[in-house]
Amino acid sequence: MKKVLVVIDMQNDFIDGALGTREAQAIVGNVVSKIESYKGETVFATRDTHGENYLETSEGKHLPVPHCMKGTRGWEIRDEIREALDKADAEMINKPSFGSEELAERLSALAQEEEMEIELVGLCTDICVVSNALLIKAKLPEAVIKTDSSCCAGVTPKSHEAALLTMKMCQIEVI
Repeated sequence: MKKVLVVIDMQNDFIDGALGTREAQAIVGNVVSKIESYKGETVFATRDTHGENYLETSEGKHLPVPHCMKGTRGWEIRDEIREALDKADAEMINKPSFGSEELAERLSALAQEEEMEIELVGLCTDICVVSNALLIKAKLPEAVIKTDSSCCAGVTPKSHEAALLTMKMCQIEVI
């Protein structure tokens, strides 16, 4: 069975920037260790990516905090995470919204070759992690999909727990 790790939006703005939290800062070392544990396996990473018109988008109207603006420090992957991703030869996917259809399509193409186990980690559990987990589950209903709660953080601890419960209810294993 092919093992795949997906690292969601471990960007400066979500860790200690515009939308950063103590909980996000606390998982950085866990995520580095998780990436290192996938040595020789397939690793994808996503990067929340917004343009100058962000505040005019639906997301920007509901969350009027400019963040992850392409080319800024906040958009960049946290240094130690990026270094681990580089060593893992991770494929980077820029995504303009919570979930990435491109990621789901790439995983679907890989699943044509062999059975897969997909693990998701990253930020934010209650927005982008859960959105991608559900997109992948819809695209690959027979794949084993899981998330490591020690490598995820939500906007709040309460919303993190709610997202983990949502994933469990949709047959996504939470470890």
